Amino acid sequence: AVEDCDAHLLNLNVTADSDYDMSNRLIVELRVNHRNPSAIARSIERYGYEVVDFETGAANEDDETARRRLDELIHYLEL
Repeated sequence: AVEDCDAHLLNLNVTADSDYDMSNRLIVELRVNHRNPSAIARSIERYGYEVVDFETGAANEDDETARRRLDELIHYLEL
């Protein structure tokens, strides 16, 4: 499901769900190299899995870093 969205799996954590002691539920945490994980979440749901939550990460920080570096490059080229 992750590769269907042109993303790569970076990390996988599997833990038992402590809220359901008698069930065989597992919590699977995926870390992917994609800025918008909503497409990956939809793809995983199509395979019948329940997506509890997903985070978008630091996309805004990445944009700010790129903007700052571009400004520094332009300043350097104007010297």
